[in-house]
Amino acid sequence: MEGRIKISHRKRRDTTIKVGVVVLSAITVLPIILIIGELIAKGYRQINLAFFTETSPDTFQAMMAISNNEVIPGGIANGILGTLLMAALASAIAVPLGITVGVYLYENQSGRYASVIRNLSEILQGVPSIILGIIGYLWIVKHITSGFSALSGSMALAIMMLPFIIRSTEETLKMVPESLREAAFALGVPYHRVILKVLLPTGMSGLVTGVLLSFSRIVGETAPLLMTALGSTLINYNISKPTSAVPLLIWEFYNDPNMVGLVWSSSLFLMGFVLTINLVSRRFSSNR
Repeated sequence: MEGRIKISHRKRRDTTIKVGVVVLSAITVLPIILIIGELIAKGYRQINLAFFTETSPDTFQAMMAISNNEVIPGGIANGILGTLLMAALASAIAVPLGITVGVYLYENQSGRYASVIRNLSEILQGVPSIILGIIGYLWIVKHITSGFSALSGSMALAIMMLPFIIRSTEETLKMVPESLREAAFALGVPYHRVILKVLLPTGMSGLVTGVLLSFSRIVGETAPLLMTALGSTLINYNISKPTSAVPLLIWEFYNDPNMVGLVWSSSLFLMGFVLTINLVSRRFSSNR
């Protein structure tokens, strides 16, 4: 009898915990669902072909469209291309450097310099983006590029990418079986070829995941680009000239009451773009 009472008590406790977990999970997910629903409900109206192929409109065009109850003309093509351009340049800078530093930290885990670099990387990962924007303006805009440009914006974004790539590279290489390195050295393979032909290919899925996650973070950043890229109403392929980006356009639209519709549509596009990158990174991480 006493045993049955204990079992019944355990079942009730398990049920209570399960219900609590479900309720708390629902409370956690509910704001995300509400945000996505709000973006879709208010942003879908502006999504059309012109949204992806035309540059952003001016205030007068938006005001006339609103007065006639029409869709605001134009789109965010200048922001999309600017975002892709600066993110690609940032990746070209940060990926080789970050992977190289990550390999160094893996190969010298207890070294003095490795410990200093690791600590600096962790500190850099926690620095607010606005601080990186100010540093980018003082170091890059004023002394390297001598003005606002896509190059200065990409360099600021590359600084943001570095700690993620460094950390993911080191942690990925730690998961590679030590026996693979030992077998390669036993066959007389040179040290640099062990890294290039054994370690990096074996951990490729983890490396790609780290790069994609760092990429998804920088495409939504606004503060560093305000201080470095400045923005542009035109489509610009010249990396030495000011360039727009989707987050910059959202900020500009927000400051104009006639552009509210484009704020929601641009935010919806940016959320979908970042979500797609994260889903792709999860696919790579699941293949590790």
